[in-house]
Amino acid sequence: MAKPKSSFRCSACGHQVPKWVGRCPDCGEWGTFDEVTTVRSASGATTTVAPSSPAMPITEITSESTKAIPTGIGEFDRVLGRGVVPGSVILLAGEPGVGKSTLLLETVKHWAAGGRRALYVTGEESAGQVRMRAERTDAVHQNVYLAAESDLATILGHVDAVAPTLMIVDSVQTVVASGTDGVTGGVTQIRAVTTALVSLAKNRGIAVILVGHVTKDGAVAGPRSLEHLVDVVLSFEGDRHSSLRMVRGIKNRFGAADEVGCFEQRDDGIHQVTDPSGIFMHHHTTDVSGSATLITMDGKRALAGEIQALTTPSTMATPRRAVSGLDSPRVAMILAVLQSRLDVKVHEREVYVATVGGMKVTEPAGDLAIALSVCSAMRNSPIPRTTAVVGEVGLAGEVRRVSAVARRVAEAKRLGFHHVVIPAGTDEPLPKGIKVTRVSNLMEAVDAAFKSVFTVVDAPF
Repeated sequence: MAKPKSSFRCSACGHQVPKWVGRCPDCGEWGTFDEVTTVRSASGATTTVAPSSPAMPITEITSESTKAIPTGIGEFDRVLGRGVVPGSVILLAGEPGVGKSTLLLETVKHWAAGGRRALYVTGEESAGQVRMRAERTDAVHQNVYLAAESDLATILGHVDAVAPTLMIVDSVQTVVASGTDGVTGGVTQIRAVTTALVSLAKNRGIAVILVGHVTKDGAVAGPRSLEHLVDVVLSFEGDRHSSLRMVRGIKNRFGAADEVGCFEQRDDGIHQVTDPSGIFMHHHTTDVSGSATLITMDGKRALAGEIQALTTPSTMATPRRAVSGLDSPRVAMILAVLQSRLDVKVHEREVYVATVGGMKVTEPAGDLAIALSVCSAMRNSPIPRTTAVVGEVGLAGEVRRVSAVARRVAEAKRLGFHHVVIPAGTDEPLPKGIKVTRVSNLMEAVDAAFKSVFTVVDAPF
């Protein structure tokens, strides 16, 4: 007679052990072991079980029921991959107060305006509080149903009564599965709640959006298996000192995982920003020294930004260096390259380098803009505001190639720039109608970006 045999498998790495343990001995993750049962006969052979439905050729399987439905918010649909897929589970994580609930209220309003029912379940606020915020952001609609519940069984009862096509759970850490051990928001509870909601979504074709918390390091709170269970993981980012908000894809089974959607937080709600480049740029009426424009890539999106530099004489033995929106070690490295390769005497001056509009630049393609903005500030010679630069700077002073140059040049042309400085060796077909200068080192970049070449002592180029 066949007897079931239980074992435990780590959901993070697949390591299997005969007894449950709290920490995986292979990958070191905590609380990732799930029970698996196999049926073996008395002789030790595994018994096969007839499937409930036969396997079908992939050519005979239709995808009509899994077509994405647009939410009505273009920037949100961009990150999701054209919209919300019925039966999918989406996890939206972000810091407190960044605007997650406001964005989702806007989403359910547009969803309900299309003649579909939406159920908004809140476990952190009362129904009156959510209604008050919905009135302020003009997100009140008769097809939006609201329930203030934290018990999983009761939430499933609301689903039976309302029969929605979209359900929001705000947040998954506040929902409790009765009969499951563990405290509210703990690893066991979150896994049980998410598993039940995923099963609900798949069986009934309901799209479910879960709001998740983040840790102090910015990672999604809860077990790592939470991200494996859902179909889409989104990160909602924003600086409390800026109105700009970004929804960034981390995992997406229905589209690109590196898309970015831009929004602006206002008093009357959150609004999509279809052209965010203007937020990151300060439009001068005249050319100003110490400023350089770069075209950076955030995911698959090309954005224009401005880097400003200021240098002042210093009387201290170690001049001050202040950086905002950039990687401080990267800026220090570029200053050392300027000192060594172009004899730009930054060791005698305080240097301040910052981005405009709260933009954060972490990719190496912004190196050339940093170097040229510092050079411009040192010599009080402006770079023409119609010129944009792209390139990574090496320790030898060379300008290295970067990715997606054609997309960056196309964005510069769309924004009205007349000239783009890019690394030499770029073999991508570039858009017509804009002047492109290829440079191989810093000296050539300085020559291309400025109207006159700096006088350099013992330049290696």
